[in-house]
Amino acid sequence: MTTGDIIIAGERMSDMSKFKTIAERMKAFRKSSGLSQANIACFLGVDQSLISKAEKGERSLSVEMLEKLAALYGVSISAFEEDTLPVNPLKFALRSGELTTADMEALSAINRIALNSEFMAGLLAGEQK
Repeated sequence: MTTGDIIIAGERMSDMSKFKTIAERMKAFRKSSGLSQANIACFLGVDQSLISKAEKGERSLSVEMLEKLAALYGVSISAFEEDTLPVNPLKFALRSGELTTADMEALSAINRIALNSEFMAGLLAGEQK
């Protein structure tokens, strides 16, 4: 593996267009969820400048961070590298004006359950490999 390679779902991605796609998806998912870079930074336990740079394609996040974000947004990790945004990402509605890290952890856990349920239903229906 060379410096700058990213591994998602077992695939090595050294292509800069894919790196840029991941950055664009990170920003699109965050914005569609109504979260700020500061919210995401707090959730991941990193500085907000890292999120800003990652969304610009100047820095990368670890696979573990991308997995946490995927669960928070209710999408599979592969959604970060797809050319189009998922048609049906999981949505949530809250009455709180500001989400805490604990709120986002709870949403992430709920979304993981929902994603696993969808995956299992697909397996039972013969749709998943």
